Amino acid sequence: MPMIIATGQCKDAKRWEKGFRSHAELFRLQSVVSPIQFSVNDNNYFAILFEAEDLEKYQDILESDATADALASDGVVLDSIRVFLLDRELDITPPPA
Repeated sequence: MPMIIATGQCKDAKRWEKGFRSHAELFRLQSVVSPIQFSVNDNNYFAILFEAEDLEKYQDILESDATADALASDGVVLDSIRVFLLDRELDITPPPA
C-alpha cells in the first residue's frame, strides 16, 4: 500500500490541527486508511504520514477544489506544501551469522 509523507507550514498550529482533524471524510475519499500519523511544531511546520489504498484516487482528491478549500480554511501556506511518495526501502536487518 503506498505510503505518503506531506509537509508544509501553516499560519497557526492550533488552528491547523483543529481543521486537520475535521477532514476525516476528505481523507476517506482519498482512500487513506487509519491511522494518520502527524506532527506540528512550534514554528508552525507540519508533517503527515498517510497510507493510501489507491494512489490515483489520492492524487485526484489532493488536486480537488475540496482539498484547496480545506487547506485555505486551515491556514496552510500553499507554496510550502511538499508531498513525497515513499518508493524506496533500506533493510537494516543484520545479515545472518
